[in-house]
Amino acid sequence: MHIPVLLHEVIESLKCHPGMTIVDATTNGGGHAREIIQRIGPTGVFVGIDWDRGIIEQTERELRKEFSSYNQSLLKFVWSNYADIKQVFAKENITSVDAVLADLGFSSLQIDTPQRGMSFLREGPLDMRYDTSARVPAYEIVNSFSKDALADIIRAYGEERYARAIAERIVIERKKERIYTTRQLAELIERMVPSYKKGGIHPATRTFQALRIYVNGEFENIEALLRDAPSLVTPGGRLGIITFHSLEDKHVKHGFKELADKGMGRVITKKPIVPSESEIQNNVRARSAKLRVFEKI
Repeated sequence: MHIPVLLHEVIESLKCHPGMTIVDATTNGGGHAREIIQRIGPTGVFVGIDWDRGIIEQTERELRKEFSSYNQSLLKFVWSNYADIKQVFAKENITSVDAVLADLGFSSLQIDTPQRGMSFLREGPLDMRYDTSARVPAYEIVNSFSKDALADIIRAYGEERYARAIAERIVIERKKERIYTTRQLAELIERMVPSYKKGGIHPATRTFQALRIYVNGEFENIEALLRDAPSLVTPGGRLGIITFHSLEDKHVKHGFKELADKGMGRVITKKPIVPSESEIQNNVRARSAKLRVFEKI
């Protein structure tokens, strides 16, 4: 089951109440969506968006069944990238909404499915795409990009200090055998970064993060969301974004500041909202989550 992070904080920050129109731009397994639908009630409009077709279809089935007493036309589920939120609004004939939520973390359903190749802890094809019908899988990048290009990606999107050494080893190893699985890449990196200790960050963490970000164009998607979403929110409405690493958080922090400097609204969270110790104990994947909130004026 996908466990939503900062659930109470999200509901409070978006000021969810009956009759609102709210967009969950990264619906995932429906953790936040379920609570939002309950709060806005049968008169509210819910729009769920997700780039992963399998997940959005599964979540739609579950939530339509759970809220079968609601007007089903007010529950909308769209297979799309949150970067295309303006096109989604046009398609669904929505002119404005009261709040938008984007949880930028990949879901438990994705990381626990070996075929998605998101985790170095599970053997599977080195894919990493949210939308497997589009873009280039990670194994194509690993096996075809130059040493310099790989090093740039790993350094820029993973903040990995051993980026060049890892890239050099990838180029050497792929000449012997194509690097196609998560374990192949993870073991290669483990040999390059021998300082891994029990309880510390796994040496493959930053490289896998970098490849996932690059494969899915995640930073470009965040920029598109920050550019388009505020204009779609009604005055007094809010945009909440949950990030899971420093590079994502930096994009959101600076994006909200630019919006405020343009006079479009105000930043509600001077410092990001983080999980409580009890939430982290119940869901270790929440430990790096940060919620920032912007209010439209």
